[in-house]
Amino acid sequence: MADGKKNIGMAILCYIGILVLIPLLTDAKDEPFVKFHVKQGLVLLIVSVIVGAISWIPVVGWLLGIGTFILWIIGIINAAGGQEKELPIIGSFGEKFNF
Repeated sequence: MADGKKNIGMAILCYIGILVLIPLLTDAKDEPFVKFHVKQGLVLLIVSVIVGAISWIPVVGWLLGIGTFILWIIGIINAAGGQEKELPIIGSFGEKFNF
């Protein structure tokens, strides 16, 4: 944004499942702050789908589900705080997206 303010609302949407498509399909993705969180949100969405597919496995699936939920909370807290911090463990995969 021209005035230096960060688009925190769009960044938070990036961590709410499929709603990551809203910032991805708008001009908000052109802002570096939102772009960073779109990439992190896409990685988290992919991980969530994979974890959802294996969540039927007792204990392992449940622990992975809890871990995904924790990453979701961390992402929202980072976005709401105006920070560009990668998600633990999976965040580095966000750099692979080019758009």
